[in-house]
Order: sequence, then C-alpha cells, then structure tokens
Amino acid sequence: MGNVIGAWFERDVVRATGPDAAKFLQGQISQDVETLVEAGSAWTLLLDPSGKLTTWMRITRVDGDEFLLDCAAGWSETMLTRLNRFKIRVACDFVLLDGWRMLSVRGATPDPALVAADTVLAPAAGLSIGVVGYDLLGPNVSEPDGITLDEDAVEQYRIAHGIPEMGAELDDTVIAAEIGAWFVEEAVSWTKGCYTGQELVARVDSRGSNTPRRLRSVELTAPALRGDDVVVDGAVVGTITSVFGTAALARVAADVHGWPVLNLFAPIFAVVMMVHLFQSVTRAAAP
Repeated sequence: MGNVIGAWFERDVVRATGPDAAKFLQGQISQDVETLVEAGSAWTLLLDPSGKLTTWMRITRVDGDEFLLDCAAGWSETMLTRLNRFKIRVACDFVLLDGWRMLSVRGATPDPALVAADTVLAPAAGLSIGVVGYDLLGPNVSEPDGITLDEDAVEQYRIAHGIPEMGAELDDTVIAAEIGAWFVEEAVSWTKGCYTGQELVARVDSRGSNTPRRLRSVELTAPALRGDDVVVDGAVVGTITSVFGTAALARVAADVHGWPVLNLFAPIFAVVMMVHLFQSVTRAAAP
C-alpha cells in the first residue's frame, strides 16, 4: 500500500429525507442529484442567489428519498439556514446527526468490500488533480489496516495539493472559479437544470474563468501565519490562507504571476519563493 496516512476529523453530517428531498436539493445545489446512484457521493456547492459560496459540501444518496450532506465541522448551521430559506411547502426534512466522525485516508484507494454497512465511503476532493484517497464517515467507523495516523501529514498533503478548507480558503466572499477549474468541475454539473446561484457560475465559466483572485501555492523561506498579507512593491496582492512549514496557500490577485519574488508582510518578514496555479482539468464533451 505504500505510505498510507490518515487522520480523524469532526464532520457535520445532515440527513435529508422526504418525498421532495431529491427535487428540492436538485434546485439548490450545483451537483446533479437526480443522476446520483444509491451509495454514490459527489462534491457540490451550495450558493447564495448571487452565486457566492455558502458551503462546500458532499452529497451521498442513501436511497431514493434519503441523502446525507456532509460539510466541515461547524458549517452545518450556515448550510441549513441557507437551505431552509428556500424550503417553502416542500416535503423535505433535515436532521443534524450526532456522533458522526470522518476518517480521511490518503495514499491509497478503497476496497468497498471492507467497508461496514453503517459507514459511508466517499471520494476525497481533488481526485482529478492527483489526490489519492478517500473518506469514511459514520458513527462507528473502523480504522483500516495498514495506515499511519498522522494529522500533520494529512494537512501537509492537503496544502501540497491545493485542496481548500471552509473558513480558510473558502468563505462567503469566494467565487468558485478562484479555487481552480478542477474545483468547479468536481462540484458542478453542466447538464442539469437550473439551481440557485447558477447564473454567476455559468457566466464566469463562459468568460474563461477569469476571476480577480486565484488560489496559489507558495513556498516560504521564513515563518508566516494564516491571515498574513502578501505584498508586492508595497501593495497588498493577497492573503495567506493555510500554512504548513514552508508550504502555504494564498488567495492572490490574478495578475500576479510567479516571479518576481513576493514579499510576505508578517511580524517577521518572509519571502515567497514560488507561486503557481493549481492545474485545471479537461471537461468531457457533453453526450
């Protein structure tokens, strides 16, 4: 199996049930709910009417009228507030589940035959850009054999692959395309019908995904903290969003490219030695 790492995380999981659950969610999130097979999972965006991000989450279909929505710990209230805002005369109930946790495994592909019936096997984010791994969610998740539990290593893996995190790279000021083409492609269906916030997603895509800011990977030569400004020639051009050692992620102005070297404005000045965009993916042609 090679170097297989894992870490336990708190995760908010909401159960959606009711005869209108599929239809309601289809009109609210960016992923195609109607084509999601039983036990299938997909990443998706919950947007506000203007197209700005409310929650990045994953949806799993338990059966025809039952779904699980999982998001970063502490973000279910925001998610439910947004969903309930548009839930008018709809037979769909939401329940926040107690006691659920997530085991993130990186560096290995799953064996579904070894996953217990009460455990959800879900894809990791970033599979299209080289992430290898999966997540296990449930109230009684069993740790697979052969993994090394190392939360720091999993965080380093996330940053190295440019995977965003709610509250760090993602908040209600973000346009999805800022994170990268892969992020949009993994979370958005281009063939489903309308959903709330779709207009901005479609418009940005039609214009080449040109956004004012981009998520970039940076390499530091001195200490830095989340929230520090990235400064070029005396002007603030971005913000550090995540740091692990000398590796970091930053939301940087789109017109800042690689060299010259960036100066990071922090209590201790640091130097950003490398800046690059995370690779995009190629969209398959519509059938």
